[in-house]
Amino acid sequence: MLLILAFWCTGPVATAQGVGPFRFVKAKAHKVKFRFELERNLIIVNALLNGQGPYNFLLDTGVGTSLITDPALRSELKLRVGRSFRVAGAGNEAPLEASETDSVRVELPGMVATSMLFLTLSEDILNLSGYVGMPIHGILGSDVFHSFVVEVRPSESLLIFHDPATYTQPRGRRWTRMSLDLEGNKPYLTTQVQVTDSLQLPLKLILDTGAGHALSIETTSSRQLQLPPKRLRSQLGKGLNGFINGYLGRVSGLQLGRYQLNYLLTSFPDSTDVAMRAEVPRNGNIGFELLKRFDIVINYTHNYLLLRPNMLYREPFEHDMCGMDLLATGSDYRRYVITQVQPGSPAAKAGLQANDEILSINLMPASAFSLTQISRILHSADGRKILLIVRHADGELATTQVQLKREI
Repeated sequence: MLLILAFWCTGPVATAQGVGPFRFVKAKAHKVKFRFELERNLIIVNALLNGQGPYNFLLDTGVGTSLITDPALRSELKLRVGRSFRVAGAGNEAPLEASETDSVRVELPGMVATSMLFLTLSEDILNLSGYVGMPIHGILGSDVFHSFVVEVRPSESLLIFHDPATYTQPRGRRWTRMSLDLEGNKPYLTTQVQVTDSLQLPLKLILDTGAGHALSIETTSSRQLQLPPKRLRSQLGKGLNGFINGYLGRVSGLQLGRYQLNYLLTSFPDSTDVAMRAEVPRNGNIGFELLKRFDIVINYTHNYLLLRPNMLYREPFEHDMCGMDLLATGSDYRRYVITQVQPGSPAAKAGLQANDEILSINLMPASAFSLTQISRILHSADGRKILLIVRHADGELATTQVQLKREI
């Protein structure tokens, strides 16, 4: 399962372009850099809130207003609670309630926002901690990208924040530039997608660093878009309003500036909710499974995106070849419970069931692996055999072997 974090609300709007809330701590600084954690294709940074923490936040271009997803922080930090809003997002459940929280001091390494606005969710519906495998307290959205030119180097796990007033675009033949359109505090790009061997379309896509997949296409957004003939039924992810179901398939190719990516793994959500709730008409989004293959420069001030292939560029686009979804639990998020098994999948054929806890992987304790490492194993190679020891919901232990299978 891949996370989808885009959401929409009737509520506060982030700061206007070019005047975001963050500033460098040192008055004469022109850039700041620090490392981030890349877990399950999501960028995770440490932040202090009102001098306390650190807390873990996702850095997400797909979110217009920053979020505190852990309701416990409201009392822990004695946050002021303001107006309430109904938040709608991807998924098929009812909207969620969120409250406006203003005047929050946010500190990142070398950067500070002295008075920032958040939406605080009434319930930790996303359970980001369980999905990522470490404590996650919220999401930093357009506030950061309106404040700086943001450079991401995924293969080095490095973030560089530049002063927009002094930033100079890098030179070099490997860099390619694409225009960004900012609508509703989210960045969109329009690019050519070879949907099939015979159909090429210009598609408008959100640039979404908070989506763990490579590409998502909403077939309801255009009559010309159809599901691929070869596809796999899957639970694609989770939004603010529940699980998102649909299909996994592939498109023939996608053009990003001068770079062509072929046979791209693509999500096709089947809920019209996803398209109907979008405040800006679009055809889908580009997620970090694709973006991590590039060094990236995101410039909201001058509305462009720069891309340069990195050492991850030639990694194949693979899906989970096991057919089960895992949730990290326990005080250290190192206990792994199966939440869903796809019918007919290798996991189902091996006798795995929802609510089974994985105790051992290839004779190693499951707790020795992070959730990201387990995910890589399940995406690794067609035909690979994995030995598992599990505890069923009734307490019985079982040993089984799963043989991974590439379905698409």
